[in-house]
Amino acid sequence: MKIFIDSADIGEIREAAAMGAIDGVTTNPSLLAKAKVSMSQALASICEIVDGPISAEVLATTTDQMVAEGRKLAAVHKNVVVKIPLIVDGLKAVRVLTSEGINTNVTLCFSSNQALLAAKAGASFVSPFVGRLDDLGEDGMALIEKILSIYGNYTLNTEVLVASVRHPVHVMQSALLGAHACTIPLKVIQQLAHHPMTDKGLARFLEDAKSIPQ
Repeated sequence: MKIFIDSADIGEIREAAAMGAIDGVTTNPSLLAKAKVSMSQALASICEIVDGPISAEVLATTTDQMVAEGRKLAAVHKNVVVKIPLIVDGLKAVRVLTSEGINTNVTLCFSSNQALLAAKAGASFVSPFVGRLDDLGEDGMALIEKILSIYGNYTLNTEVLVASVRHPVHVMQSALLGAHACTIPLKVIQQLAHHPMTDKGLARFLEDAKSIPQ
């Protein structure tokens, strides 16, 4: 399973890349605002750090405007994936961009029917938001299982990119289900490497090392 970092913070992206943990990056307007960086600044820096898919989201909401904005984003670098909201106009934009050879990531997916339409439109990735569904008392990972099953039934090429990941269990479940990719905040990536028994064992080794003859 590919692991992407969900961040626009260049320091966080460098840290995850140094671990050898990430295959790509996803950004969105909220992450850009949090990092206090413009889309152009973020893409310029990220493309120098990560050689993989880098999702950049359009801000327009009509088909023509999304297509125009998507073309500009895709022209920045060959690794840019244009992120499009899962609305009717967005699906139309995905179809146009796909026909032009531009990779797309359809975001804000909350149902298997939406995911089916994204694949039919030709999306490179679809991003189901599991954490936000969990927040509503639904089972976000059950949606991932349904989408993977539907895509498998018809050999659809769209990759399932699990988003709104809140904790390591989401990552483990995504991998067990066979999701193609999972986009994760840095703190969750770091949690994947942590286990209290590892810390305990290392502390014991270091303590015992003091008794090794010099």
